[in-house]
Amino acid sequence: MTRHMFSASDAYERFMGRWSRAVARLFVQFAGVGDGEDILDVGCGTGALATTVATIAPSSRIVGIDPAASYIAFAKLQSPSKRLTYEVGDATQMRFASGSFDRTLSLFNLNFIQDSSDAVREMIRVTRSNGHVAAAVWDYGQGMEMLRWFWDEAIALNPASDAKDERHMPLSRSGELAALWRARGLIDVREESLTIDMPFSSFDDYWLPFLEGQGPAGAYVASLEPDDVAALHSRLQRRLAGEGPEQPVVLTARAWAVRGTVPS
Repeated sequence: MTRHMFSASDAYERFMGRWSRAVARLFVQFAGVGDGEDILDVGCGTGALATTVATIAPSSRIVGIDPAASYIAFAKLQSPSKRLTYEVGDATQMRFASGSFDRTLSLFNLNFIQDSSDAVREMIRVTRSNGHVAAAVWDYGQGMEMLRWFWDEAIALNPASDAKDERHMPLSRSGELAALWRARGLIDVREESLTIDMPFSSFDDYWLPFLEGQGPAGAYVASLEPDDVAALHSRLQRRLAGEGPEQPVVLTARAWAVRGTVPS
């Protein structure tokens, strides 16, 4: 798995984790999670999805895996239930026996896995017959204003930065997750959009997390010279705050979610 750009758990929480937690409840509802199920969270990160499942389905046994030991350590500290456990693991080579879980989930992870098709194959393998597999990925191209505005201004300053724009990432466009689910043999496949508001209390609340090196956008900022960072800062501040006094701003974010059933 290739999530090395999200290496610092605290920084990730400030950058994306808080929004993952906002989407997680919508995703759990979409995925049809039921209390008392055995549930696997693949690419659990800092625990946004797993802790939401534990709250909504307190009798379920939940296992979260992620390749980043720092994420797992952070998630363990936040764990609200003894029925929720975390471990370091690779989505493309999971240790679990076939048919171990009623439901296997993945939130904002598959597009960071080089062999995402292999990961989905493994997710299906560890899910029982007639069990369910579900995932969600941000709509980086059109539906996530936080990053869309960032990359629009970065590309305006340096057109070569377009190659780093997350809109080019796989599985982030309408229909792509559903096509992968069907290609892997899942049935009763359904795809749906999940939309949240992202309220920022100030421009700094929006901007400062980009300076912590998280994700492709953070890595891009870290690669810039100070004058280029200042120019990007100025363009984004004008776009979000305008020329008047600074005000809170609310951006929208959309994710594409898919679910399917493992055939008998």
